[in-house]
Formats: sequence, structure tokens, C-alpha cells
Amino acid sequence: MTLATVSRYNSNQLGEKSGNAVVIGASMAGLLAARILADRFLEVTVIERDRLASEPVVRRGVPQGAHPHALLEAGRATLEDLFPGYGEDLVSAGGVVVDFASDVRFYSEGDFLARGSTPMKTYSATRPLIEQVVRQHVSELDGVHIRSGCQVTDYFLDDTATVVEGVVVRDGSDRTNVTADLVVDATGRTSRTPTWLENHGYTPPELDEVRIDVAYSTTFIERPAGDLRTFLVPPSAPHTRGGMAAPVEGNRWVVSVHGVHGDHPPADSAGFAKFAASLLTPEVKHLLDGHRQITGNIEQYPFPTNRRYRYGDLDRFPDGLVVIGDAIASFNPIYGQGMSVAALEALVLHHTLAAGDCENLALRFFDQAEEVIDMAWMLAAGSDFAFPQTTGPKPRGTDLISWYLSRLAQKAHTDSTLSSAFFQVLTMERPPTALLRPRSMWRVFKPTS
Repeated sequence: MTLATVSRYNSNQLGEKSGNAVVIGASMAGLLAARILADRFLEVTVIERDRLASEPVVRRGVPQGAHPHALLEAGRATLEDLFPGYGEDLVSAGGVVVDFASDVRFYSEGDFLARGSTPMKTYSATRPLIEQVVRQHVSELDGVHIRSGCQVTDYFLDDTATVVEGVVVRDGSDRTNVTADLVVDATGRTSRTPTWLENHGYTPPELDEVRIDVAYSTTFIERPAGDLRTFLVPPSAPHTRGGMAAPVEGNRWVVSVHGVHGDHPPADSAGFAKFAASLLTPEVKHLLDGHRQITGNIEQYPFPTNRRYRYGDLDRFPDGLVVIGDAIASFNPIYGQGMSVAALEALVLHHTLAAGDCENLALRFFDQAEEVIDMAWMLAAGSDFAFPQTTGPKPRGTDLISWYLSRLAQKAHTDSTLSSAFFQVLTMERPPTALLRPRSMWRVFKPTS
């Protein structure tokens, strides 16, 4: 499921509001879930463990927040639908507008892909700024309250032990029960719902893990105003190193290098530059050489495995509880899918609520969300299997798809139509099957003149 294959947000789909909901976690997934729930419930409370600052700063609960994040087309368009004026507000706060087709240079199969034939406007900013502008919009919604600096420690059930009726909240030394008609777990990879299910007599979801053992090192350098050059250089087997640079607020580039399967970049400036010089193309190193590093700090973040809980396979799940975002599935961050997957899952939640009441909501939601996750999982985990060191369950058809995409990328070095089609899939605007349309296949397999 992608932006092209899921119905867009429609505020008129839901009827009269009633009851209240709780969202655990003010992550992007949690904030987007709160936006959806505000159409259905009179009161929505977002409970966040971190104390939220008024400025866009990296939160302790989002350790990857200092590193690059991408707002792919699926995420950009959905945020614009959910929060009219979001793009303008992000730009007013410092974010920049880039054209994925012309400003972004994507290196694959030995060269950069041709610039796309169709403009693809998107926004580029740091994760803290993207999240802060979303949080501001959410906090302005009627009936929505964000409580920070407190932690949900448990769910509590009704007398039948089949319905979650709320959460236990710890605020300092105080513990209180907060009742809710619906609880949404948006706590990311730290989610304790699988363990809670097992402890309360439910079968927990099976866990798929694809080990890629990637680590990031990230810094910021000065950027001339108006210079929107963006470079994406993913690792390409057998070469285990990659890097990127993207324009963000404050006339800066965020520059990151990464390595998979233990080939991790260092955390000092000299080692960072040396690692960047070892990439398959020199553009990232040239930016480092030509522009002053703003801070001496090199932030690091390890990501050992793609993880996917198979909630969609469950036959029994308590009413009154839903899991969303990274708490269901989290993907190799090299591909920048996380925020856009969360946005599409929020759309799925919107349509699931519109299709019926809260009875059996979770299983209906999980079933539809699988379609979003399947596509992202195939692109991320499937791509990771280009490295023979990758372990875990390989998505069906990975080898054939990888062979076809490799051939497509080679032709897209000089074919702007193919590169545009590839970008639409990469940004989750269209499904990978769009690349198998006769026109694209002909361009992939036609003889080179």
C-alpha cells in the first residue's frame, strides 16, 4: 500500500465524537495517531516519557533524532492533508523546499541516476523540527492534550480480561489510572505490548528480524543559502559503506556516513572525513572539504536489525488497544521510510475507524496495515539481502526483484523517465509493481544503442 493505493484522508468520513483515547508516545507515529483520533473521540491524551521542549531539540527517547530523516512523498502529502498549511509552517520555521527530481542525486550501480523528468517537491529539515511543527499542530486540536515527563507503566483490563480500559501512568512518585475507550501504543522499538500480551494469556505476535548491523555517524556543516544539493550514496554490495548530505534549516547540510555489517564509521572528525573519502563517489567528501563543520561533535547511532512483529497474523487480540509505527515494524534507516510508513498507517487507522466502531478494531487495522508494511519491508529488508552477511527471513522474490532493480538503475543513469518512475517508488508514492508496467519494462530491457 502506497500513497497511490490508499484512499486519502477525508474528515467527513467519521460521525459524531464520543469517548476518549490515550496515545502512548509523542513520536511521529503517536502524534499522527492523535490527529486521527481527534476526529473520533471527544478527548485524546498523548502521554510522553520525555519532557518536551518548546524548541526543536533531540529528545532522549528518540536517539536517532540527531541523524538524517526523510519526509518522502507519502509522508509529505499525508501531512499536508492532515494539517493544512503544514508545509508552509515547516518552511517558516526554517525547513527548505527541495525537488527530489533535480536537487537530489542518487548514486546506484556505478553512477548517479539521471535527473527526473517530473518535478517532485518535498521538504528537508531535521527530525526535531519536523516533529515540533507536527506537535504544534496536534496541540492546537480541540480536545487533544499532551502530557510530557510521565510514563505509562501498564494497561489495565475489564473484568473479562478481554478489553483494555486504560493505562497506569507514573508521574514522579504518583501512579494513577487513566481510563480510555482506546489506547494506542506508539512507543516504537521499546514497545512492551508483546510481553504484556503473553503475560495476560494472549499469543504474542511472531517477530521477524533481518540483521544488517548498520551504524551512523552524523555532523552538520555550513551551507550557502540557496544551495540545495542533496547526495544519497547507499552501500552497494560488496561495498559496505554509504553516506549522504541534505540541506536543512539554519543554512546547514546534515552529513552522515554509515556502514553495514560491522563496518562502522568513527566518531572523530578526522576519521569521519577519511570514511567519507572511501565512499564510491567523492561528492560527500567534497562538501566536507569545502565547508566548515559547525560543531565538533560527531553523533553516532547503531541499528542492528530490521524488526517486524506479525500482528496481522493474530486471531485474538484485546479490544481497546492498537499498536502503530515502529512498535509494529522498524526498517533500516538508510532508506528513510519510518515517518512515511507512520503517516500511511495513520491513514489506515482513519479508514478503519470510519468503517466501524472500536469492536475488533485492532485486528482490522493490523490486517490493512500489513499492506503498508509489506511494501516498505520488501524495499528495506529485501535490499539488505544484497549482502551475503545479512541474516533472517528473506522476503519472497527478493533475488528476482533485486536483479530487475539493478538493471533498471543502470538504464536510469541516462533515462530520466526511468529515474522518475524509480523515485516515485522510492518515496512510497507508487508501489514497486509500477516499475513492471510495459512502458517501464521496455525501457529497462531495450537494447542499448
